Amino acid sequence: MEFLAQYGYLGLFTASFLAATILPLSSEVVLGALLAGGLDPFSLVGVAATGNVLGAVVNYWLGYGGGELFKRKFSTASEDEVNASLARFEKYGAGSLLFAWVPVIGDPLTVAAGVLRVNFPLFLLLVTIGKLGRYVAIAYFFPAS
Repeated sequence: MEFLAQYGYLGLFTASFLAATILPLSSEVVLGALLAGGLDPFSLVGVAATGNVLGAVVNYWLGYGGGELFKRKFSTASEDEVNASLARFEKYGAGSLLFAWVPVIGDPLTVAAGVLRVNFPLFLLLVTIGKLGRYVAIAYFFPAS
């Protein structure tokens, strides 16, 4: 992940996007390195959140268009994790998307939203709130260099 930090904002966008899709990456490491390097925290949060939300959108559309195929062939989540995400949706509804930033459950939640055909504007709003909140918290609590 450190090599992505060498590319500044583009590296952060890439790490954030990929971390929200099928690759188990940690965009927080890149964000932390760039914060330590003195780059503007507001810009970094915006870039990280944008990349992460767009990655979640990819998951949504993969779930929407080919939920079963995606679950079997491309998802890093186990079948149990995907089924648990579907059960959460049935129990808690679309509001569970506010937790799309949580490691392990977040990516399956975004796929489940597509499989269950959650209203896309609502999906986008809830995922953006959750993911933006996470990056704001990281930037706020990251020790100043």
